[in-house]
Amino acid sequence: MTATANSPRRRRYVLGGVVALLGLLTGAILLEVLGTILFALTVAYVLVPVHGWLVRRGLGEWAAAVGATLVGFVSATAVFAPIVLTLYFRVDEVVALIEEAPAEIPVTVLEMTYTIETREVQALAVGFLRDVAVSLASSLPVLAIKFALFVILLFALLYKGDAAARAAIAPVPHEYRGVVRALAVRARETLYAIYVLQLATSLASLLIGYPLFHLLGYEMAFTLALFAAILQFVPIIGPSLLIAPIALYHVAADELAAAALVGVLGITLVAWLPDIVVRPRLARRSAGLPGSLYFVGFTGGLFTLGAIGIVVGPLIVAIFVEAIELLADEVNGDVSLAELASPDSENGGTRASSADVESEVPTDD
Repeated sequence: MTATANSPRRRRYVLGGVVALLGLLTGAILLEVLGTILFALTVAYVLVPVHGWLVRRGLGEWAAAVGATLVGFVSATAVFAPIVLTLYFRVDEVVALIEEAPAEIPVTVLEMTYTIETREVQALAVGFLRDVAVSLASSLPVLAIKFALFVILLFALLYKGDAAARAAIAPVPHEYRGVVRALAVRARETLYAIYVLQLATSLASLLIGYPLFHLLGYEMAFTLALFAAILQFVPIIGPSLLIAPIALYHVAADELAAAALVGVLGITLVAWLPDIVVRPRLARRSAGLPGSLYFVGFTGGLFTLGAIGIVVGPLIVAIFVEAIELLADEVNGDVSLAELASPDSENGGTRASSADVESEVPTDD
């Protein structure tokens, strides 16, 4: 191949490198709003099918982008507004509820009574809630600006998303675009699972939890149901993080009937029922990421990146798993684990990948 033929490809790679470097520089400059940008990117990725559906119904690109942005705006408002309002207006009630909990919880095991001290946990919880409330109150103007930025970015990404996607894929050689497509599909499925599945199960927990807590006589029924809905985003454990302390509180107060009632009904209806009723109906387009890996991504992302890590952590883990699967398919083809572990297999049991086999098949000139 001549140098003239290599020139366009080299130019494409150089431009790709320039874009990557400028992207890193831009990310460093926009570090304070990087979480908002990532959130807008992930939400826009999930709303692309909504935009396409509106276009197929006869709306123009601009009108469809506006409609999809409204869907994202309403969804984000419905999720975050109750949390902000609860922390802003009802934090004193939550703190009072925590302070009313017994400072000691006696536990009897094999006729031996042990006392669990809860004073330090209460103090930490109260301090955390007050710090969050003060931080939220002082950050409301900044949060309002970030929310406006989120809406603007969401509209821009939905309106010009195709152009951005083409620019991102353009430097990738044609023979590797299948890999990009596979990673993009896994990312879309993972984001669908995080946003749509988790949001649906959280809504179900809220709708079930509010009447349940109200019927059980709790004064802050909506607040408790809201916390249960938020905890649905915590994988594996979920609303049991709320139900268990409430049940233990009743046990410490010697209210065993109330503890059994809220424990059984709360775990069954609030924590368990949404997962077995809502999730299977919406799981068709989800990534099917194992709960253990989702939990690793959730906790790692949360501790490393903050709130946005709840989304970015599982997303990175899912893409990493997809990359490993692509590499395994490329190297090992359809070799089973037993064949790979067999000492008689050549090179540790590996065999030529399907691409190598196809390259060795003679073709007709």
